[in-house]
Amino acid sequence: MNILRTLRERFASVLADFTETPDEFAQMVRPAADSRFGDFQANFCMPLAKRNGVAPRDLALSVVDKLDVADLCTPPEVAGPGFINLTIRDELLQQGLKQAESDSRLGVDAVENPRNVIVDFSSPNVAKPMHVGHLRSTVIGDSICRILRFLGHNVTSDNHIGDWGTQFGMIIYGAKHFIDQAAYEQGAVSELSRLYRLVNQLSEYHAACAELPNAQTRLEAKQSELKQAEADADPADKSAKKMLKKLRSELEGLQESLEGLHGKQDAIESSPELKQLAQAHPDIARLAREETAKLHQGNEENRELWNKFLPECLAALHQVYDRLGIKFDLELGESFYDEMLGAVVSNLQQKGFAEESDGAQCVFIEGNNAPFIVQKSDGAFTYATTDLATIQYRVEKLEANEMLYVVDARQAEHFRMLFATASKWGYGDVKFEHVSFGTVLGKDKKPMKTRAGDNIGLESLLDEAVSRARAIVAGNDDAKTDVDGNPTPELDEQERDRIAEIVGLGGVKYADLHHNRESDYVFDWDKMLATSGDTATYMQYAYARLCGIFRKGNVDRAGLHSSPQAIVLGADAERALALELCRFEEALHAVTIDAKPNQLTQYLYELAGKLTGFYEQCPVLKADDPATRASRLKLVDLTGRTIREGLSLLGIGVREQM
Repeated sequence: MNILRTLRERFASVLADFTETPDEFAQMVRPAADSRFGDFQANFCMPLAKRNGVAPRDLALSVVDKLDVADLCTPPEVAGPGFINLTIRDELLQQGLKQAESDSRLGVDAVENPRNVIVDFSSPNVAKPMHVGHLRSTVIGDSICRILRFLGHNVTSDNHIGDWGTQFGMIIYGAKHFIDQAAYEQGAVSELSRLYRLVNQLSEYHAACAELPNAQTRLEAKQSELKQAEADADPADKSAKKMLKKLRSELEGLQESLEGLHGKQDAIESSPELKQLAQAHPDIARLAREETAKLHQGNEENRELWNKFLPECLAALHQVYDRLGIKFDLELGESFYDEMLGAVVSNLQQKGFAEESDGAQCVFIEGNNAPFIVQKSDGAFTYATTDLATIQYRVEKLEANEMLYVVDARQAEHFRMLFATASKWGYGDVKFEHVSFGTVLGKDKKPMKTRAGDNIGLESLLDEAVSRARAIVAGNDDAKTDVDGNPTPELDEQERDRIAEIVGLGGVKYADLHHNRESDYVFDWDKMLATSGDTATYMQYAYARLCGIFRKGNVDRAGLHSSPQAIVLGADAERALALELCRFEEALHAVTIDAKPNQLTQYLYELAGKLTGFYEQCPVLKADDPATRASRLKLVDLTGRTIREGLSLLGIGVREQM
């Protein structure tokens, strides 16, 4: 049941008599912000009346006169200057509840026209451990897949792993020069990670040493520019103040950059062993790139090392995915498309879309100064070439008509040019969307890092989440008492461990998903695992609490489902909860409009709030009569099923006892 969609359709059919864009104005039918003004409210009369040159209230009365919603609402009311207030009939709510009760899908209809959707998410480089930066793509992409599938779309999740780039050349170089064979045999992934970090650190050291003089010169020039500007500025001139603020910000950025370069230099030079390695490998960055090139050219030794190391790297990734409960339909990395790249460039050339520029093959997009490079002047292919080959494969082999790329916002320009090139190439009928997201920040409002400035490993972050959750679960359980105040803990140690895993991982996921994905957010353990407020922990405890009602009352939930007792909406809190339950499908479709899972987290939080209001006004086990008791138990049961399903669609688990 999707009451909002039905209302908008009814309004659109009437609005066609008043405007050429009825759907635009029908979208202004929304849930009422205040229950005093009904359940839904139409707010389009003011802007539409202005366009049509009539009084808003007169327009509202004309629309209501033609509106056919008697089966959905009590008679609509025109309020104020032209608001249309709508109150849903109790009979319709009861019908929706009855449908949801007997349906494993909770009354959510499958879409009539399913789309073939590829969701490209997570996509780490396999040569290095997953870190906190991979969290957002992974959990956002997974939840989008779950919700689209639940609504009936044909979804393929694809982990487009980086298994063919420079990072693998670094591992190969490291294996040839620095490998500790005993350490590799004891823990292959740990040793490969060490090799990658070592080669990368040495490469960054040499780059930092080369860049430091230029960075120092730029800093000194900016200091001089600021000093002169401060001397010349008129204190009363607002534009001068704005310019000084800009210069100070630029100076701060240059100072941070210089400090970062010094940090990379000091990290090597403070260690005699690392300094000796740096001196012995002055061209390590270039040589690592050459190892990558040799791999791509089919060098036997490098291919052998790649085939040896790749399964170990993938196993490490899968360990994290398994823990997070995330599965992929496909895991087609960059290497899968390698043999297709030459044909992609040739086809672009034949169609006249790719042309030579400074020795490189480029696609020029109208309105864009920089070209989309598909082959470098040295003959090497680019990420752009691989992405085009991926689109070709997904359309021609997987029959996709929609592709979602869950990748951070910094890649926006790349995807804009990729989608424009793909459309030009012949894939204009495919819907492409860059599902961009912001950055996870530390409490200092900067990208979250360790104290040493390194990326925080995702596994260690999950371990800490579970450890913190374990303390919360144990504390809550130990605080339980009987009527005499005697301790009555309910959970054994193994169950506490199981609950801690669910609470910890759920807290991390929900904290990410409940923010607008386009925004940065500050990672805060205390807020994330709080048992009150908009958190997974609050939802999980709300679910466990309602399950406790059935245990306490010795209620057979299966028997409750088969009971002919209808849900009665006598109290205001019962009706408010029922209305929210009937909006579940609406919330799921809201997620798919802009690929924003926070639409679902907001719904679940509001549902939990309505449940709390229901508890306060409506005794369940101690209801006045058996019929009311059975009705309220059914309402609680349906709420529990909705919370459980909603959290599951976010990739979050629940327990019946916590």
